Amino acid sequence: MQGKKLYVGNLSHCVSVSEEVEQLKELFARYGEIEGVNIVKGKRYGFVAMSNRSEADLAKVELNEYEFNGCPLIVNEVRSSEERREYGRRRKR
Repeated sequence: MQGKKLYVGNLSHCVSVSEEVEQLKELFARYGEIEGVNIVKGKRYGFVAMSNRSEADLAKVELNEYEFNGCPLIVNEVRSSEERREYGRRRKR
């Protein structure tokens, strides 16, 4: 895993953003120290920054497909901009 920032997708549209931020902090804190949680307003995804890679790895394994507010979470590592460009090139072929 490159970093310690995780993408969290498939968030519920039924819960307020501020409430969901607090719930995500509680959930991810089970796996380590949280540096920050950011949910993209109007979208069903956000990001959780953890204090180190091993904690982020554990959270990713344990929480991917975890039922949260009625929705199975999608948890992945955040890719660097170079990795995203390379992924886009491969998909266009």
